[in-house]
Amino acid sequence: MLLSRRTRRREVIALLGGGAIFGPRTGIAQPTGPVRRIGLLSPQSVSSAAPLLAGLRQGLRDLGWIEGRNIVFELRYADGRIDHLPGLAAELVRQNVEVIVAGSNAGALAAKQATGTIPIVMATTGNPIAGGLAETLARPGANVTGVTAIAQELGAKRLELLKEAVPGLSRVAVLTNPDSPYTALYLKDARPAANSLGLELQIVEARSPNEVDAAFAAMRGGHAQALTVLPISYTEHVRIVELAAESRLPAVYWERTYVSAGGLMFYGAGLSDIYRHAATHVDRILRGAKPADLPIEQPTKFELVINLKTAKALGLTIPPTLLARADEVIE
Repeated sequence: MLLSRRTRRREVIALLGGGAIFGPRTGIAQPTGPVRRIGLLSPQSVSSAAPLLAGLRQGLRDLGWIEGRNIVFELRYADGRIDHLPGLAAELVRQNVEVIVAGSNAGALAAKQATGTIPIVMATTGNPIAGGLAETLARPGANVTGVTAIAQELGAKRLELLKEAVPGLSRVAVLTNPDSPYTALYLKDARPAANSLGLELQIVEARSPNEVDAAFAAMRGGHAQALTVLPISYTEHVRIVELAAESRLPAVYWERTYVSAGGLMFYGAGLSDIYRHAATHVDRILRGAKPADLPIEQPTKFELVINLKTAKALGLTIPPTLLARADEVIE
């Protein structure tokens, strides 16, 4: 049975200044009038996106928007197929939704290409400026706003965590999907960080779930000593964690679901929280605000979660100094 220990500590990182940060809203007026229609465009499957949708629903509920009473959802899932996103975005436009909540940079871009008038609220871990979604965080312009955790800029921190956790680490495999917009952005930041840490990166590609097993074979053939997994736009959390264990690769992941499935470490902002905070933008838009005038929010708090059970299975002793910085330790 897994037991969790939570601490109050949070690491605070300032990234891409100019955007708003997560924070509560008080004194919310109860929405009235007709039922409003919200579209959700997710790159994931129904099951993997369920906690994210739950976060969005909770955020909206806190602001007075109750599904079935004053809002309804149009839900579209790409099941990990990025190429399906444009068609799904077009479907939402035809459904005359009043706002589209788009997961991932690819989803937000697909929605932006499908409509220049319907407001789009992104809930993503990508860089909206480099990804072509916004002019600035403070004033995004056009019809796109939302929440971003700027995941690729956390790549350097994840490499530092691996270096600290794995004695004598010199070679790190990076599992990527070359079709994902995150990959090039991540590598731009990660390569200089790796050089400064004395690490060599082995870039391993897997465009689909069918290529994941071969990717791990390449890691073993390349003598990788640890692994970091980028946002890969398809859902293979359990299989990737299993293969990391079989390959005896300590790994740090971009999304907490991997650690819940048995992965070693997660560092970043929780996606469920990102979706919950995206509800603030949806609320303001439904009340009449223009997305171009709503600053893109970004978190200042990032969680470090360490799975000690996995560390033990790998024969890895996590340094006490690293454990002391963890927000949650799974024992």
